[in-house]
Amino acid sequence: MNTPQPQKTLSVFDSVCVIIGIIIGAGIYETAPTVAASMGSASAMLGIWLLGGLIALAGALNYSELATAYPRQGGDYVYLTHAFGRPTGFLFGWTQLVIIRPGDIALMAFVFGRYASALYPFALSKIIYAATAIIILSIINILGVRQSKWTQNLLTVIKVIGLLAIVAAGLLAPQSAQQPDLSSIVLTEGQTQGLPPAIPLALILVLYTFGGWNEMAYVAAEVKNPARNISRALIFGTVAVTVLYLLANGAFLNALGYSQMAASEAVAADALAITLPAIASRLISILICVSALGAVNGLIFTGARISYALGTEHALFGFLGHWHRRLGTPLRSLMLQGFIGLVIVLCAGSFLDTILYTAPVVWLFFTGTCASVWILRRKDPLAERPFKVPLYPIPTVLFAAACVFMLYSSAAYAVSQRPLGFAVVTAILAAGAIIYGLTKRRNH
Repeated sequence: MNTPQPQKTLSVFDSVCVIIGIIIGAGIYETAPTVAASMGSASAMLGIWLLGGLIALAGALNYSELATAYPRQGGDYVYLTHAFGRPTGFLFGWTQLVIIRPGDIALMAFVFGRYASALYPFALSKIIYAATAIIILSIINILGVRQSKWTQNLLTVIKVIGLLAIVAAGLLAPQSAQQPDLSSIVLTEGQTQGLPPAIPLALILVLYTFGGWNEMAYVAAEVKNPARNISRALIFGTVAVTVLYLLANGAFLNALGYSQMAASEAVAADALAITLPAIASRLISILICVSALGAVNGLIFTGARISYALGTEHALFGFLGHWHRRLGTPLRSLMLQGFIGLVIVLCAGSFLDTILYTAPVVWLFFTGTCASVWILRRKDPLAERPFKVPLYPIPTVLFAAACVFMLYSSAAYAVSQRPLGFAVVTAILAAGAIIYGLTKRRNH
């Protein structure tokens, strides 16, 4: 009897909805004011968002080459294994399985819970809403790819329409004449940041808000006509989000003025309140709920494919490398991923904030994946590459430089500001190295 395998069911539209749906969570509504305050001027602020889009596009070009050359489930896991060997691929899959992916899911579920609680509060509503979102969306993903992709498409279309409505309202609003003193803007933890601009902080936040453009690589084996459609989805999705983010920041600027935007604690609601003061807060809460749900669903969908790929090649996690014949989904991976996400939601408490400081590990593997483009061109020159990075090596060097910068900046911030979270993640990496030894022995 043939072992069930992933089926090619995702169209270009489905793939783009996965990318856009994951990228556009709540980040644009949460980080825009701090980015503005960090840059010191409206033009510099728009410039850093454009730079973030260009870096994401450079990354998408590199991932397009890798994903079309190796169109398998797992994305970075596959590329890192081919380029650096099984230990590196295992460590990527291990960290994604036990903390990074469930943490991202829990984080976006908490965003949904917070705004849903603002709409309909009750005792423990934030936690209950967050946990319910993970449970329901995991079940939808378990029931079939068709159900999960239709859910993703619907949520993505709604959130894009909603964001465009905010853009229209902001651009049509009369320009604000209020200009508070920029030097009084509080950025983080009670510290005042005036001029000169805090560019590293701004770029960290911008690239965090762009996070998710690479998610299509994890489901490459399920994309129809992968030689053409993977690169199309990666590039179009990244460009579309860049345009949306620039439009959104332009709308906030027009409605509020630069200084008021930089001082805002709810920038989208403040911008919308100029034209719809009675219902602005409620509308924004609904939109952010939808945006967060879209991100949670997309992260569940793509994340389970990483642990599935890990299970197909490492015996200790072999139970995860099972594709359910009737449902056509990685059932066990989805169940374990959802369970860990629920544990974080129910037990993490204030420790949830430290999930953000897994960024050094994320950018460490990003750096390795970028290097894989160069390494695999030399190590595996005969592999068919339907898409090659244009203007190579410029986009690869640009993305590598951004990865190294983000790795250094996020590690320095984590060590100085959140040493406990950084120590936990380091310990998880070390535990992964020990566990790999066990899997290697068991595989032999």
